[in-house]
Amino acid sequence: MARVTVEDCVLKIPNRFELVALAAQRARAISSGGPLTVDRDNDKNPVVALREIADGTIDLDQLRQGLVSGLQKHVEVDEPVEDNMAMLMTSSEWAAVQQGETKMREGMSVTGADEAEEGDGDAAADGDEV
Repeated sequence: MARVTVEDCVLKIPNRFELVALAAQRARAISSGGPLTVDRDNDKNPVVALREIADGTIDLDQLRQGLVSGLQKHVEVDEPVEDNMAMLMTSSEWAAVQQGETKMREGMSVTGADEAEEGDGDAAADGDEV
């Protein structure tokens, strides 16, 4: 009976991997006490799950959502972000931050020029050795 049930289920869910995943999810739900939508007929939970899918007595979208939420390890929660830009713009800390960035940029340009000069000296030294 299980083989016929699988062939019936493929008509509802063409992807066999998805079919197995959804049937396993439904079989776990049945094992944990979920209500049956078809007669058991002395079948095991996976066969009952496949028969429910084949008969269309369960909501496949709801089953997919349950499967996805059960496999998620990290759930993103949208939390509001405080906008402190107005406070930041008026504070003296903002001015200090801007001055620090300007000094860093000036220091980087001086360092870059020094490295360029050193690079020319190395090229000349390499030329002397040849």
